[in-house]
Amino acid sequence: MPGEHPLLSLRKLEVAYGGIQAVKGIDLDVDAGELVCLIGANGAGKTTTLKGICGLLPVKAGRIHYGGVDVTGKPAFQLVKRGLAMVPEGRGVFGALTIEENLAMGAYVRSDAGGVKADMERVYHLFPRLKERRRQTAGTLSGGEQQMLAMGRALMSRPKLLLLDEPSMGLAPLMVQKVFETVVAVAREGVTILLIEQNAKLALEVSRRGYVMESGEITLKGDSASLLHDPKVREAYLGEVA
Repeated sequence: MPGEHPLLSLRKLEVAYGGIQAVKGIDLDVDAGELVCLIGANGAGKTTTLKGICGLLPVKAGRIHYGGVDVTGKPAFQLVKRGLAMVPEGRGVFGALTIEENLAMGAYVRSDAGGVKADMERVYHLFPRLKERRRQTAGTLSGGEQQMLAMGRALMSRPKLLLLDEPSMGLAPLMVQKVFETVVAVAREGVTILLIEQNAKLALEVSRRGYVMESGEITLKGDSASLLHDPKVREAYLGEVA
């Protein structure tokens, strides 16, 4: 059951990127245990929002509360220690390291060796392909496999909240399906997820609630099933004429 405070709460958040105000005073909530998506066209401000939350871009105005604490402007490494993990767009795996070494890097904030070992097995259970290739260097993996590795590495920090930035970007359709199946599996394990995604249809199909972002503003929000049937969403993002 969600608590009385959302796990993540953005209030009037403004973030500038390269001199442009990319996020213009948005409100957004994610309750513990939810899978929430933020959809919108390329350039809408979705990734900038995520980087503002993670402390990778400076917040110009507004507040970010996480776990009931004001974390506005806190550096990324402090947020990881608090249980907030991000899988960046473009995946950012360490190409020269093996899969196993990449996963171990995800647990750098932890000192419980037994727990880390158990979590590595959990990641391998979620991603059997990674287990088969655990001695291979990450640079030899396909884009989809690298996406799975990036998600697995984030899970190694045992996050309470996982921020996923465009996990379907540049992947073949079959691999997109597999990645989204894994997103659902991770959510079922109790990890709260904020999913940033251009593939609006898939994002709304797997999430409970959604926000639509246009030109740095939230223009629509609601439960995902309603948004899937909203004529404006269908026309703008699902390629259907309303």
